[in-house]
Formats: sequence, structure tokens, C-alpha cells
Amino acid sequence: MTPIPERAELCVVGGGVIGLAVAYNCARRGLRDVVVLDKSYLAAGASGRNGGGVRQQWSTELNVRLMRESVALCKDFATELGVNVWFRQGGYLFLSRFPRETERLEKNVRLQNRLGVPTEMLTPAEAREIVPELDAGGFHAACYNSTDGVLFPWPFLWGYAQGAAKLGVQIFTHTAVDAIDVVDGGGFVVRTPRGALRARRVLNASGAWSPEVARLVGVHLPDYPIRHEICSSEPLKPFLKPMVSVLGSGLYFSQSMRGEIVGGVTLRDHHPTLAMGSRLRFLATYARQVTRIMPILGDIKILRAWAGPYDITEDGNPIVGEVEARPGFFLCCGFMGHGFMMAPVIGRLYAELLTGGPKHEIFERWTLERFSRPGGIEREDFIIG
Repeated sequence: MTPIPERAELCVVGGGVIGLAVAYNCARRGLRDVVVLDKSYLAAGASGRNGGGVRQQWSTELNVRLMRESVALCKDFATELGVNVWFRQGGYLFLSRFPRETERLEKNVRLQNRLGVPTEMLTPAEAREIVPELDAGGFHAACYNSTDGVLFPWPFLWGYAQGAAKLGVQIFTHTAVDAIDVVDGGGFVVRTPRGALRARRVLNASGAWSPEVARLVGVHLPDYPIRHEICSSEPLKPFLKPMVSVLGSGLYFSQSMRGEIVGGVTLRDHHPTLAMGSRLRFLATYARQVTRIMPILGDIKILRAWAGPYDITEDGNPIVGEVEARPGFFLCCGFMGHGFMMAPVIGRLYAELLTGGPKHEIFERWTLERFSRPGGIEREDFIIG
């Protein structure tokens, strides 16, 4: 095993898309001696196990603004990093079955429109004009934003990894962090099977495994992992333009550039787990739900199914910034399943912070300490999957 460097300015623990996006942007801004450590292979965690959705439809102003920026960065990704991620802006179509769900959509649409996102409310008949194959019976309303989209997760992550490596970032896979010693006077010693690394700053970008990493420096995190399952069908002739999602059930599905129908649905047995196996109960639930609203999918074959972890927080928002009780130790976790789509903008904002640039408001509002402050929580409840 190649030894890791003895020293680094920044050690990123976690080689998912968030950690790699931060490392790439730090190097792009001139930060040298950046090292990324991951205990498995790239794309082993949530970054390689999701549906690739990128949306601006959220229920809080901060998330809408951030995702507007992230979509713009996704559009430029292939040009900037030289990797085609098959970004396709076919939109997101949300469907509601009950008046209370429609009210929720209407409230979100008003917010999104105020912030420049062109989401529109639709009747079920108008939703069928966008997706004629839908069985719109039983739906109350819908909303649609044509500028949301889908991209292919693996090249997205690999693009950041290759871009970071070209700028001098050293990436070590299959390198578990066994211990982190806090050094008197500042800095840390990160201990791995490849050797020890002295780092001035450490960024915990380990997603669902972030509580384990934080405990190594005596920090307790309130996020926890739950399993979300997903599957992919045989390729079909392209017909489905948007990502389709049903409120209440958590059903979502889209068609990839290669023709597969990729989707998932919420199972009501969520409890903390890092188990990655997929279950027959998921496939049965998904099959019933998806064929209920699109009967033409009844005869398709499912080629594979898998699971990945959502990194859950109490208020549906991430945990970012420096830990007050542990100077030099930074957090970038708790993204609730939408860290993948936020990676471009979070990577840029975090790099600005770590290289002496402006401090964005996320580092005041999404801190670990908000959970212990009265009135420190603003809830994001528009989570799907």
C-alpha cells in the first residue's frame, strides 16, 4: 500500500461527491497539500447509489437559491472538467392526491417563483400533456419545473476526482481512518493503515458514516443513516421527459439517457441502519406504485436493484462549518439524500471558506450548534425518495 503523505494542509475524510467537490474547488483556488481519504472505493456510498436528480423545487428560500446555483454549475460541468455527465433538463413533475398536498405545492411554487424558478401549478389534465402515459385519475394537482434535471452519478463523481487529481490533490481509496489525535497547539494526526498524516485542518465529509468519524475527535453528531432503495429497468425507447414524483408515497422515477426507468419509493420502516441490501418488499411496493400511475410499465423487466444511505438530520438540512468545540475540525454531512445535487455549490462555497474567501450564510445557519440553540432550526420538509 502506498504510504500517505506525512503532512497536509487539509485532510478530507470521505471520497464521495461532496468531499471531492470541496477538494477540487480548494485546489482550484490555490490550496496546496490537500489529501482525500476514503475507506472504500470511489462511489461506494450514497454518491454512487442515487437516482441522479437535480432539482430547484424546495420549501425553504436558502435551498432554492443554492440549487439555482448548483443547476448552473451542473450545466457547465462538462466544459469545466471535460467529463460528460449526461445532464438533461427534462424537469421535475410532482403529483398530489389530496388538497393538503396541493396546498403544500402551491406554497412552494409561490416561493420558487419569487426566487426566479419557473415552477408552475398544473391540473392533472395538464400534467398528462407533459407525460401522456400517466394515469392521472385520483390526482388532485401537479407542479412542474422544466429546468430541473437528471445526470449520471458516476462520471459526476469521477469528474471531480480527476479534476482534483490534476490540480495536485492526492486521493487514497481503501484507506480507513482508524484514529484522529488532536494536537496541542492546533492540528490533527490522522492515523490510517497506510500511516499517519499531520493535518492542520480536517473536513468530515463521510456522509452516513460521519458520526463515526466525528467520534474520533470526541464530537457527537445528531445525524443518522437510513436505507433507501432504488432499481433500474431494462432499456426502453425514450419517452419520458421529466422526473415524476408522487407526494405521500415518495415514489419517483425517470428515464435515463440509455433508456432505463430508474426509480424508488419510500418504505415505512425507516430506522437507523447502514445495511445496503435491497429487498423483495421494496420491489413489490415500487411495482404496485409505479404501474398504478403508469400502467404501460407493467411488463418491463427490472435488471437490478440496490440501496444507499440517506444521512438524516432533525430539520432536513445539512450540518456544515467548523465545530466550535474542536477548532480546525469541519463538518459537511447530514444532506438528507440531496447532497449529490448540492455538491457543486457546496464545494464552491466551502472552498471559499477554507481559502480565506467570503463566509456564506450556510456556515451560520447550518452549524452543528444550531441544534442546541433556541430557534436555531428552519425545517426543510420537501424530501422525496
